[in-house]
Amino acid sequence: MNIKGSKKKNQVLSVNIFEQQEIIAKAEAIKAELKASTWHELETKGKFDKNDKLSFVSDDMLILGCDIGSETHYVRAIDTRGRELSKSAFGFSNTAEGFESMLDWSTKLAAANDKKQIVLGLEPTGHYWFCLTTWLVAKEISVVQVNPYAVKQTKEVEDNSQLKDDKKDPKLIANLVKDGNFGMPYLPEKLYADIRRLSMFRDQLNEDRIRNLNRLHREMKIYFPEYKDAFGKIDGAFSLELLKAAPFPDELAALGTEGMKQIWHEAKLRGRGYANASSILEYARKSVGIKDGADAGRQAVKWFVSRIIELDEQLSDIENQLKQRCNEIPYAKNILTISGIGENILSGILAEMGDISRFDNVKEIQKLSGLGLVACSSGKHTGETKISHRGRKRLRYWLFQAAKSAVAHSEEFKELHVYYTTRKQNPLKKMQSLIVIACKILRVIFTILTKGTTYDPKKLLGDIVRPDQSIPQAA
Repeated sequence: MNIKGSKKKNQVLSVNIFEQQEIIAKAEAIKAELKASTWHELETKGKFDKNDKLSFVSDDMLILGCDIGSETHYVRAIDTRGRELSKSAFGFSNTAEGFESMLDWSTKLAAANDKKQIVLGLEPTGHYWFCLTTWLVAKEISVVQVNPYAVKQTKEVEDNSQLKDDKKDPKLIANLVKDGNFGMPYLPEKLYADIRRLSMFRDQLNEDRIRNLNRLHREMKIYFPEYKDAFGKIDGAFSLELLKAAPFPDELAALGTEGMKQIWHEAKLRGRGYANASSILEYARKSVGIKDGADAGRQAVKWFVSRIIELDEQLSDIENQLKQRCNEIPYAKNILTISGIGENILSGILAEMGDISRFDNVKEIQKLSGLGLVACSSGKHTGETKISHRGRKRLRYWLFQAAKSAVAHSEEFKELHVYYTTRKQNPLKKMQSLIVIACKILRVIFTILTKGTTYDPKKLLGDIVRPDQSIPQAA
């Protein structure tokens, strides 16, 4: 009996080995025939609608849902009918070895279920998905993204629970892909990748500068409370050079006016700072700042000042690089003719928007920025119309900054803002008006970049209609 049992075991084992070898061979053949689709092929000119998405997910496709983590990703597989093909969630590390193991696992699963293509869906949260997406597309596996909000809203569909689970979410993501509820991820390439990365780096340096400036303010309030009246702008060139050498009242008093002027002279600074030397000295002599702990506070101030100066130099370098990159985009210089739209704002908008050729119309960019209008209406009830706030927060931020700056510095936008907020029919609140102007600036930018036109303020004022005046004629 033992012999027979062992023979049966060996026979089963041999069959399994044969099947495994066959699956491995089929998996290798699938790897060779894989073909990834990206936004270049599918979303050019905005033709990738819901029906196209449903057609894209074919019956011969293995659908993967992936929950992205900082160190470990989890993936599950289903077919087009929603049947799970994986026995459990497959975890793999955020490394080359982990990516390879996931590729082997998915191609073997595809081979075992007679699938020829693979698509992987994920939530575009954080930055941990960048490397995985790039790697998979290079291996000819299509990658799509689902809305994190949609994943959150469908949690209860699976098991009537809002519980978040690394092994539950992948299946929810895969089902969203199956039903055509996905989009093609866009990762900036070449010039646009440089602009976005430089813009993000600039934002990080600015945040670092603000933190150090706030810490500097704290130290000065303790040891030299009158510093604001004495220096005015503490992070100005004159103030920083002086604080680097003599930050506290007793040191400033020891320097005297001639000592202060000498510091500015050596720093090659000229201007009204010289005239303020005597005023700074007077505030220093009358200061009520504490003396205890001043030595440690002095070291802290000097370090914060040095760090701010260093960050200013780095920011200047980054901004110069951004300017050079933005000038390489066709017709981008024409946008700078709009009063109030400077190089910083322009680079921020271009960094977040990316390649303009991927948009069919300006409404797609408006939706991407979260400035698309939504209304909650039902039956006889008409809800308030608001912007969606869904999309790229940084793009929305830069467009809003552009609107505020244009209203402050451009006569035509200032006039438009006044008209929107004071017109008799449907006057807008100031914030609503700025949102409308932000969308208008976006339309101007889209027209300039796509058609190569120049900015014409007269056309902008064509929206203004007053009963007692004639409508401005567009040039």
